[in-house]
Amino acid sequence: MYHTDLTETEWQYITKVLNLQERKRKYDLRLIWNAIFYLVKTGCQWRMLPLDFPKWQLVYYYYRKWASQLDFDLLLEKLRGHVRVKRGQSMAFLLPLWSP
Repeated sequence: MYHTDLTETEWQYITKVLNLQERKRKYDLRLIWNAIFYLVKTGCQWRMLPLDFPKWQLVYYYYRKWASQLDFDLLLEKLRGHVRVKRGQSMAFLLPLWSP
């Protein structure tokens, strides 16, 4: 277990926001997310992922897939909105600045 690993609450939030489908896989998607968070936090190279994570090629595949589908952007937008509501801050930043 690493300091960058997701808690159960964090993992449930991610699966809910991104609507990740439960199905049988060789590697649990949570393990893939933990590997991505490890990479981001430590700055290690893809090929230097610790061996208790799936192969770096698989982690990289999911990273590219989710990045191209803007899943990371959606997750960050939802988290930002959640934090702003919790702090009682305005949600005006989510509205367009102009109208057609």
